[in-house]
Amino acid sequence: MPLPIWLAHKLARRLTSVRLQKVLPYLAPDGWTQVGVEYENRVPRRIHSVTLIASAEARDTTLPRLQHDLREAVIDPTFGDEPLKPDNRTRVFINPEGVFFGGGPAVHSGLTGRKNAIDTYGEYSRHSGAALSGKDPLRIDRTGAYAARYAAKNVVAAGLARECEVLLSYSSGIAKPVSIQVDTLGTGVIPDDEITAGIERHIDFRPAAILRQFNLRYLPSIVKGGFYRRLAAYGHVGRMDIGLPWELTDKAALLQSG
Repeated sequence: MPLPIWLAHKLARRLTSVRLQKVLPYLAPDGWTQVGVEYENRVPRRIHSVTLIASAEARDTTLPRLQHDLREAVIDPTFGDEPLKPDNRTRVFINPEGVFFGGGPAVHSGLTGRKNAIDTYGEYSRHSGAALSGKDPLRIDRTGAYAARYAAKNVVAAGLARECEVLLSYSSGIAKPVSIQVDTLGTGVIPDDEITAGIERHIDFRPAAILRQFNLRYLPSIVKGGFYRRLAAYGHVGRMDIGLPWELTDKAALLQSG
């Protein structure tokens, strides 16, 4: 997973944790996180910026208190075990527009679906314009994103590339993708077209096959707390807390064999 979105989700989880555990009992259940990372030759080098915005329920919450508490209870612990940490040049923004009271769906009327950048790779790579959450698993813009993630992760796990982006294009009424493209961003050890041929051989990208492969009809009855409910927060990819089937690398050996 790209480091910026990984760290942003980690911050969001920590923000939720300190609220639920009453470490900061005055917080309300709404917030935003963003992490900027400087890269050199496609390798993360330093934390450029950290943005954390939290909402408060207690009307007597002051901005200095909020900024101090969030830095101490959320930001510092989040980066505590990370190889890259904020340095003295890192720009840290904590509620830069002041204390935000309330929040939640009431102040977001008209919003339909979460931004794909938040649910996927944080603008690091290309993605569909359609939201993932709130859709039946037969919708190909949702399941296709999962299948593309699965294919790309297995390519990397097979050692065929350090990075991999898989593009699937479908047409109404046609089960198979009309186009499958692979871009390893110059990191592939074999040509991209050979990798494309390999994933076409070993992965079935038809909607019903994806549904069956990932058990999408029955996961809600298996995963405690509701599979799709839990999936709707902290991203649809790159997490191992709810056993996402598209994070498996069980096709790596087949892709290695050609």
